[in-house]
Amino acid sequence: MNNISRIAGLLNAKSKSLPINKIELENVLNILFHRILFPVCDEECKSEKSIYLVYSVLLENLSNLLNKKEAEKIVEKFIEKLPQLQSALYEEAKNFLKNDPAAQTVEEIILTYPGFFALTVHRISHELYKLKVPIIPRLFSEYAHSKVGIDIHPGAQIGPMFFIDHGTGIVIGETATIGENVKIYQGVTLGALFVTKSLKNKKRHPTIENNVVIYAGATILGGDTVIGHDSTIGGNTWLTKSVIPYSLVFHNAAVKIKNTHDFDEPIDYVI
Repeated sequence: MNNISRIAGLLNAKSKSLPINKIELENVLNILFHRILFPVCDEECKSEKSIYLVYSVLLENLSNLLNKKEAEKIVEKFIEKLPQLQSALYEEAKNFLKNDPAAQTVEEIILTYPGFFALTVHRISHELYKLKVPIIPRLFSEYAHSKVGIDIHPGAQIGPMFFIDHGTGIVIGETATIGENVKIYQGVTLGALFVTKSLKNKKRHPTIENNVVIYAGATILGGDTVIGHDSTIGGNTWLTKSVIPYSLVFHNAAVKIKNTHDFDEPIDYVI
């Protein structure tokens, strides 16, 4: 017991308090999703109490990063955005329903689809990012990343009617720009050609214009790379150069099929 006390003392002596409460803020994000934007409970949780809770927790944490007056202005501006954000997200849920033949109802989209959850969290975190809120937007986006495996930086600019099918493994970088009515599948990367701190304030990630479809496993890199509108990018393609509108880009894989009788030994192994 004395040894435990000694170690605790050593840890406390070297510990530095962090400026925000991660657990509280993650709880706020869940309240925003499940009680305010898409309430799944009774009238009590739909009341202004939930909004006041979000307001007070954001203000308390943001006041540790900025001065109190500035924090108040930012949180009030964010809260004022919620009705508009809710309306837009309901329309995007309907867009998911329209695009996915496996989907049965809008409620199913909201409650179960990882792509819609990631998109909702991005819309929230992007609003905070535009208000120049430090740390918290990234905390929200990484919470979604940990939950559903979709990594969207809060700085990415994503137009309306964005559809994510399946979604696992998607990565969208900070300076990516995505137009309207874009559809992407699992494993897509919109990334930088290379990583160096000197590019901090420069566009490092691609621009995707309106009505583009990007299939599973495609990788598109570079801040100067533009995918022209109404293009289709096939699965497993690798792009570092721009393509004109109405392009069809595909990976030409060589697939060979042989009869198993052509082999002396069966292809049966365990890793």
